[in-house]
Amino acid sequence: MRAPRGQALTEFALLLPVLLLILFGLFDLGRAVFAFNSISNAAREGARVAIVDQSVVSGVPIAATEAANQATGLGLDPAADIQVQYLTPNLGAACPSRGLGCVAEVRVGYEFEAITPIIGSFIGPIQLASVTQIPIEHTKP
Repeated sequence: MRAPRGQALTEFALLLPVLLLILFGLFDLGRAVFAFNSISNAAREGARVAIVDQSVVSGVPIAATEAANQATGLGLDPAADIQVQYLTPNLGAACPSRGLGCVAEVRVGYEFEAITPIIGSFIGPIQLASVTQIPIEHTKP
C-alpha cells in the first residue's frame, strides 16, 4: 500500500483560511470589548466631573473633554461623540438651573469597525454607546 503523499498538506491548505478567520475574528471581538469598556469608563468619568463642574470651555463641557481624555485609545471627539445634558430629577426634561437636584447625563458613542476584511464587510460598523446618569452634588458659583 502506498503512503498518501500530500494529503495532509492539502487538508491544511483547505483549513488554514478558516482557522485564520476564526483567529482574527477573536481579535476583533477583543477590540470590540475593549472599545465598549473604554466608552463605559469614559461616560462614568465624564459624569463624575459633570456632577461637580458644570462649566463650558469653547462650547464644549468640561465633562465631555474629560470623557474624551479617558478613552484616548479610541480618539473620541468631545464635541461630536459625547453629549452632556442636565435633566430634572424625573429625567423627563432639561433642568433649567443646573443646580442641586438635577441629574447629569453623559452619553458617549463610538462606531466600531472590524479590521478583518471578511468580518468587517459582513457585519459592517457597529454603533456602541454608553450612558451614565448621576445627581449633581456641587455647583460652581
